[in-house]
Parts: sequence; structure tokens; C-alpha cells
Amino acid sequence: MCWGTMAVRFSKSLCRGRSFLPFYGARAPSATIVATIFLVMFCGGVRRALAQQLIQPAAPGESVNLVPSDMATLESDEIRKDLPCTVTPRKTELGFDLRFHAGYDVSIPLRELTDPDEMLTIIFRVYEDGNKDHAAYFSQHIRVPTIEDDARGDATLEGGMDLGEGKYHVDWLMRDRSERICSFGWDTEASIPDKDRPMALFINAGQVAQAISEPFSDQPVIHRVQADHSADLNVKLLVNFAPQDADSAALQRSDTDALVSIVKTIESDPNMARVSLVAFNIQERRIVYQQNAAPTVDLVSLGKALQTMKLGTITVTHLSQKHGETDFLQDLIEKEVSNSSTDAIIFAGPKAMLNADVPQDDLKRIGDVECPVFYMNYNLNPQAVPWKDSISHAIRAFKGTEYTISRPRDLWFSTTEMLSRILRAKRQKILSAVTSAGSR
Repeated sequence: MCWGTMAVRFSKSLCRGRSFLPFYGARAPSATIVATIFLVMFCGGVRRALAQQLIQPAAPGESVNLVPSDMATLESDEIRKDLPCTVTPRKTELGFDLRFHAGYDVSIPLRELTDPDEMLTIIFRVYEDGNKDHAAYFSQHIRVPTIEDDARGDATLEGGMDLGEGKYHVDWLMRDRSERICSFGWDTEASIPDKDRPMALFINAGQVAQAISEPFSDQPVIHRVQADHSADLNVKLLVNFAPQDADSAALQRSDTDALVSIVKTIESDPNMARVSLVAFNIQERRIVYQQNAAPTVDLVSLGKALQTMKLGTITVTHLSQKHGETDFLQDLIEKEVSNSSTDAIIFAGPKAMLNADVPQDDLKRIGDVECPVFYMNYNLNPQAVPWKDSISHAIRAFKGTEYTISRPRDLWFSTTEMLSRILRAKRQKILSAVTSAGSR
């Protein structure tokens, strides 16, 4: 699902032509549901999904003001079914964005939603165990489309929030315009295995947050404290923004999260001083976005640039080029690697299985690359595609190192090891220069 949003699904045949607020969804429809609404076109109306909103107090430090009856329901710990519904909590899981995601599914019989002006309101609060006074409150209002009186089956809604490491309790309610209530409560835990304890997340322990509805937000990256500024790093990132499935006509949200997280994880390292970014797409054979050395990556501009991609579209010019994708990759490497004065060059992206690899002899003409070269290969199913791709083949010419990123923990530990190697290489280079100068 798209975390932090509500998804709602109904049978298309039940709509009478009224518009409503649609919501994201990405789960397969059940036997009773004909279609899933995803950035939905429903009854001719298209509207962007609205995320569950974090309710803010009137002033910092004050309590959140709710309708008294809603607060009483949340406090009661009572499971109510005045409005028949079934709430199913989801297991809290760590995403590639290095944030824990918690969520739930709600099913409601369609026969309960036949009021022509029906509106559903969802209110829930989340707090760390033993810390109810510092609960986070969320709200959502859902305008229901017109439902036939004899409709059969269920409507399904889903939602969620982001959590830092810890144990939490959720008090949840939903009410309709008739003030019928469905309420539920559950516990959930966001935990990191002991073997992964060094892993640093992009959300603090004990924190409850509204989910980031899209990865290219201007939300600041958490930077670690640096004790030694003697070896500030300057790296170049070349990221192939492409879907895992080479035949896909769209960049999936999960793929985008993983690739953006690679950028964020590198950028947030305490030794990182400047990052250059080259975002490209081999299928389109073009550089989509480029940013020269800067303290941070402009994710908002990157996101806007990626919206211009038209995956699945092949031009007549591309059809006439026998090995156009290979030629593009070769030109990119020759330009960005040979002219680089950075401390490291890092490729990232899913496997790029091209019809032909860049000839090693052509790459060797670039000459020695003074900085280390790495490839962070985002591959969710390495067993299905175990062989090397064209980027992996290319970095062999520079004695590059490859990491496979299949799980969130792979992202963190691979990045940590890679940046440690880059730091050691830079310090060794500085030491060698000092030693050479002193011997003159």
C-alpha cells in the first residue's frame, strides 16, 4: 500500500455518477470487489488521494481537542460494532525508506453505506506504551459514493502511520453521519533485531509520525554528528531510476523509495560534505536530472524531473539504434567517470540487462580512476536474476565493488561498509601526499 494514505475499494457497478474523494490502494481485490481504486478514476472524477492527517494542538505543548464523544470512545477501550466493520491490524514492518510502517485494513458491508450523503470519519491515536499523555492523533474524512440499495459485498479501507522503534498502542474509531460507531484497539511493536542494532533509521525511537506520502519531500534528512572534519567526503552518485521489472511502464513506489533511500543514506553520513547526483534512465537513454556538488540533494527538483520520464515509450530513433542503450551507458561512464575529481563514484539502480555490454577495452581507455568505484545493485529477488548486469560488467574495468540490496538492512550495512572504505581510501591518499611532500 501507499503508507499514510487511505485506500477505499468499491464495485464499479455501484456508482450512480456522484463524485467522491478517492484514495490510494495497491492490494489485490477480493472476490466481492470488482476494481481497486488507485489514484482513482471513479464515476468520471479524478482526485488525488488525501493522506490521514496528524491532528495538531492549538498551541505547542497543549492537548489535542477532540469531539468529547470521540475522546470518550477512545478512552473506553470498548470494541463497538454499532457500525458493523472488521478491523485487521497489519504487522509493523521496516521499509526501504528506513522507517517502520504500521497499518490496518477495515471492511464494511456495502449495505451499511447506502445513505445518499454518507460520510465516514476515522479518528485514531497512537502512543508508546506507558506514555498516553503524549499520544499522536490522526483523522480522516471519507465521502462515500452512491451505493445501490441492494448492493452486496464489502468496501475495504486501509491506512497507516510511521513509527520509530518501540512498543505502541492504537485506539481507533470510525463513525458515520448517523453517529454509529465501530471501534477497536491493538498493540504493535517496531523492533530491530539485535544483529541489526547499529542500523540508524530516518525516524527516532518512540516517534509517531504521519507517513510521508511521497519520497521527494523537502523533509530534512537526519544527519549524524561528526567528530572529525579532517576527511570530509565528496562523492558522485549515478542512479539509474528504473523499475525492477524492465517491462514495467511506470516506476513503482517501492522502487522509488529504495533508490531515494540510497541517496538519503549516503547523504546523511557524518563524513559527507558534498554530493553530486546524476539521475538517468537507460531505457530512455537520457540524463533525467543532474546536480553538481552540494551539501544536500534537492529531492523536490529530482522528483519533478522524474515525472517527465515516459517508460514503455520507444521512439523511431531508438528503434533504429541496434545497441543504443549500451552506447548511452558507455557515453555516460566515459563522461562522468573520466572527468571525476571526487572521493568515490557510486552507481546505483536495479539490474540493467542490456543486449550487449560496454566493451572492456573501450572502458580501459579511460585510464586509471584514482577514486574507488562502487555499484549498489537494488535487486529484490537475486535468486531469480543471479547473473551480472551491464553496469556490474562495466565497473570491473575500474576494479569496482558491487553490493546487492534486497532488504532494508542490506541498504544500511552496505552503505556503512562502502563509506568506511571510501574514508580509508581518502585518508590513505592524504597520508601518501604528505609523505611524498616531506621526502622532497
